[in-house]
Amino acid sequence: MRLTHFGHACVLVEIPQQDTATRILIDPGTYSTDFEELRDLDLILITHAHPDHLDADRLRALAERNPDATIVHSPGAATVLAGLATTVAVPGDKLTISGVEITVTGSGEHARIHPDLPGSDNNGYLIDGLVLHPGDALDPPGTDVDVLLVPAAGPWLKLGETIDYVRALAPRVVVPIHQAGLAAVHQELHHQLLRKLAPDGTEVIVAEHATPHTV
Repeated sequence: MRLTHFGHACVLVEIPQQDTATRILIDPGTYSTDFEELRDLDLILITHAHPDHLDADRLRALAERNPDATIVHSPGAATVLAGLATTVAVPGDKLTISGVEITVTGSGEHARIHPDLPGSDNNGYLIDGLVLHPGDALDPPGTDVDVLLVPAAGPWLKLGETIDYVRALAPRVVVPIHQAGLAAVHQELHHQLLRKLAPDGTEVIVAEHATPHTV
């Protein structure tokens, strides 16, 4: 399969099929760039409605360019996406789209930033039993994961929690995401620590921006 990281939480996952590939874009948000001209998307997944995961204006434009793409999102994103043909999903749901199985994972809740702030819902997505994007929570998926798109930073997160999550899941490959809020020097530090403290057998790949990587 191929992964292309468009910054922060936005990743294009391409799952090979017999003669083609299913193209799945996850979380095109305000901190992400260069996804706008993508074509031939089969599926767009939205973990939750926070703007860094869902840029409503650019998503609407993307939907016009990809009229056959199915848009799947958490319940909390429904208002933002009003007027578009979409599918609401919650943890426990399983959907098969363009030959790929999407399992919605997690508790359904965004990790807490502070008790005095309003909460949010959150979907994790396990794609074809292979690739996990947990959104903004570190909920266990309840199954083995081959490729983990793991948040490296955020106001709700400390790096030690990410490291423990990676160790608990022990995937074959880890791709750090959700890093846009860090200065470049701190991004490098977080990535170095992930590499150093990942379990044996787990490869940490820091994906170059907007460049396809085969994993």
